[in-house]
Formats: sequence, C-alpha cells, structure tokens
Amino acid sequence: MTASDAPASSSGPDAGPDADPLRYATEYHAPVLSHEVTDRLITNAAGCYVDATLGGGGHATAMLDALAPQAEVIGIDQDADALAVARDRLEAEINAGRFRALQGNFGRLRSLLDDAGIDTVDGLLLDLGVSSHQIDQPERGFSFQREGPLDMRMDPRGGLTAHQIVNHWDQRDIADAIFHYGDERRSRPIARAIVDARPLETTHDLADAVRSAVPERDEVKSLARVFQGLRIAVNSELDVLEDVLEQSVDVIREGGRIAVVSYHSLEDRRVKRFLRYGNFEGKPVRDIYGTLIAPFEEQPRSAIEAGEAEVDSNPRARSARLRIAQRTPDDAGTPVPTR
Repeated sequence: MTASDAPASSSGPDAGPDADPLRYATEYHAPVLSHEVTDRLITNAAGCYVDATLGGGGHATAMLDALAPQAEVIGIDQDADALAVARDRLEAEINAGRFRALQGNFGRLRSLLDDAGIDTVDGLLLDLGVSSHQIDQPERGFSFQREGPLDMRMDPRGGLTAHQIVNHWDQRDIADAIFHYGDERRSRPIARAIVDARPLETTHDLADAVRSAVPERDEVKSLARVFQGLRIAVNSELDVLEDVLEQSVDVIREGGRIAVVSYHSLEDRRVKRFLRYGNFEGKPVRDIYGTLIAPFEEQPRSAIEAGEAEVDSNPRARSARLRIAQRTPDDAGTPVPTR
C-alpha cells in the first residue's frame, strides 16, 4: 500500500478518546479538536496540507506529527505575532523542509498558494475565531474584560477599526452590525447608548455604554455579543469565510479534505450549507437521476463536538463545531437543465 492509498492517519499513539486534549497547547493558544482534525483530515500521509489559521502552530504541529517525513504543511496567518511564534516553535520542521509559514488573509488563499508555487493540496484546515493570545492582549481590543484601545483588527497593519465604527458610523449601521453579526436582540438601544457616549476611546468605554442599555443579569452575554459583532464587522469575517470556502474547491485536489472549526452559528451555517450543497443558500442541485451535485461530500454529515475532557481543560472548546468534507470529482454529475 502506498502512502496515497493509506487510510486516514490515527495521529500517532496518543490519538483516540483518551488522548491528551492539551498536548499541542502553548501559552499562545490551545488548538481545539486537534486529534479529531488530524484523524479525519489526513488521507495521504505524504501529502501537502494547509493550516490557513496558523495561530501559534498547534494544529500544524499535530498534523506534522501525524504525517510522513516527506509531507509538507503550509501555515497561513495575517497576524505577525502568530507567525513569529509558529516559526520559532517549528524551526526544526522549517529546516527539514516540512513546514512553511506565509503571511496573509486566508481570503486570498488561491493567490497565496500560487505565490508559493503550490497548485493543489491534500487538505485544508480553517479554525475560525480569535486565538487565546489575541484575546489576552489588551492592546488588540478584542476583550471587554481588559482595557485597551478599540482596535479588534486581526491584521493590525491597516484597515477598519472598532474605534471608527463606534465613533463614526451612524446609529442604524451600528445596530445592524450588532444584530446581524452578534445576534444581540437589544441592538437598537445599545447602539443608541454607544452614540450618546461618544467619544469612546477604550474597550471599557464601550463596555460601560453597553451596560447602560441592558439589564444587569444580561450584561455579560450582551457584552460578548456586541464585541463579537463589532469584531466580525471590522474584519469582514463572514465575507472572507465565504471567499475561502469558494476557493477551496479549486485548491483541494479530488479525494482531499477540508476541515472547518467554527464557534458560532453564523459561521457554522455558512460552512454547513457550502459543504453540503456547494452554495450559501442551502439549495440542492441535482443531476438528471436526482443525485446531489456538490463539490464536497461531508465526512460525517453532522458536526463533531469536543468531548467532556477537552471542554473541562479548555472551556473555549465548548462551542466548537468541526465539519469535515471530501472533495468530489468535478465530473460527478450533470445538472438538470432549467427552463
């Protein structure tokens, strides 16, 4: 049996239900569902895989441990701090030619891989959301629990900031962002409170404005939703997610797989629809025999969740949903003609 014919890797002797969920954790970040990702993503032990949300390199390290010596992992991140940490952690793998780190937004996946001389890959990982390190840095402005500037940019080199949104957007646009991206039903009174409190300079200024508009019993949930909504708006996260999913069809070779870890329903809904139907509307396209035509086939059909041991050791894993899908042949069917 050749490496390309081999079954999915078991991610080494520590894989399985008793595997240490924090084996690949560092002070920078604890990767979620790392064993499940490697077990289900890897189909070719000698292949090329992309971790498009590199962070501190936890998932990339897990993949490298599970892969053959001739395999390669490409790490992508737009955060220079993350790239520095991952490159230091994986210096030996870089020197061995098994790992490369690229700086950029994964919404530019196709062009980033083109620049690196890579056509197609055997697998792609997207671990969505904010890393523990980013949340813990007050100067990044991601957390309402730590005072810092209203930034919230994943890539601090430029672009829209939360400060610009809360101080310059009109009230209706702020409310829409909080409602659509944060699922906050009190978005209108919160937006009014934000506008009334201008100018806002710090995360604590914003948190105080939110608290003034919600009952005390709901403060923490509302703060989390508002900060999530603003963060998604700042980074155009949902648009970028749709971009990378569409590009994955061209990037992942036939029989390769994609793994996506999401942390809230806005992300998961888009991922589920695209992996199931090949579009974000959730509309099935079938051939003349009634067979579903889609670029991926879910493996399995339902989301995978973290076990009790992992949630106990890493509470962030509680909301994680992992979806895996395999790239189908491009000539799998012919759509039914429409009239």
